[in-house]
Amino acid sequence: MAARELIFFSIFILFILTILIIDLGIFNKKSHIISFKEAFAWCFVWIIFAIGFYMLIRSHGEWIHGIKNSQQLQEVMVKYDHPVKLVGHTFEENLDIYKDNLSLEYITGYIIEYALSVDNVFIMVLIFLSFGVAQKYYKRVLFWGVLGAIIMRFLFIFLSSALIQNFYWVLYVFGCILIFTGIRMFITRNKKDKIEPEKHPVVKFASKYFSVHPNYVNHHFWIREKGKLLLTPLFIVLLVIEFSDVLFAVDSVPAIFSVTKDPYIVFFSNIFAILGLRSLFFLVMNMMNSFVYLKHGLSILLTFIGIKMFFGEWLKVHGFTTSDSLYVVLFILVVSIGASLFFKPKKMKHA
Repeated sequence: MAARELIFFSIFILFILTILIIDLGIFNKKSHIISFKEAFAWCFVWIIFAIGFYMLIRSHGEWIHGIKNSQQLQEVMVKYDHPVKLVGHTFEENLDIYKDNLSLEYITGYIIEYALSVDNVFIMVLIFLSFGVAQKYYKRVLFWGVLGAIIMRFLFIFLSSALIQNFYWVLYVFGCILIFTGIRMFITRNKKDKIEPEKHPVVKFASKYFSVHPNYVNHHFWIREKGKLLLTPLFIVLLVIEFSDVLFAVDSVPAIFSVTKDPYIVFFSNIFAILGLRSLFFLVMNMMNSFVYLKHGLSILLTFIGIKMFFGEWLKVHGFTTSDSLYVVLFILVVSIGASLFFKPKKMKHA
């Protein structure tokens, strides 16, 4: 990470941590059940933040890599293989072309990550229900889950970027993972997921190597009893949530690398999607039976992205741009959500 990139990245992390601290210290002082109205309001707030960052990249995208001249611009374009040609006559004109594409890469990555998060939300709901967690503690667990996810995404994204830059064939491995996941998701779309807490690998690991209290103790993750530190079941649930996010990242992060190979854009789009994940969780939890065809759409989306990774160079040569990727992603999501709203199965209509 170059010095000019470190400055922007540090400011971004400081901004995110400030938001999370304000959220924890002001809006999350007392554990309470999140209503649909509150969840919708927070979803709107996080989406506004994400769009605001899009506008920042569109107007000042050169800040990310500290681009100050044509040579630096060309170096960044080549390094991250952006799918556009600089055809402007001046540095300012070429910079506008770069920023326009960069902002499109970011918003496309954000939409992909946010859409795929819905499937992760279903798993989270299942985890909370399977472990019998009281609803008023959901937000606390998800807050620390998000913080852990930010750290793990940073490691996973920049490690993946380093591998891609040194071993281009890694993209084809990612493509295989996405195609396999998309096909598997389509085949199992109607299968009801099930979690047996006592058989979960995280539960087995924690029970073997740590002292665990048998019962929930309010909102505490650990307690001290007779001088001995004990983990509570709520902390075990947090570990299970983190474990599921690691598995989820194996699908979602490669999906964004199909749109951009710039790790900073991948990271920024991931973080804003993750920040909105908690609010999305409570929103989806209240209407999780409404989008019956969403898994169909997500499976097609993952398969499309996987195929795009295999034919990325061919598509770029034949004029397939970042805008085209965005249109395809939006089309798949709109059709699957629209079908869920207007063509519900007869069983659901009667219910």
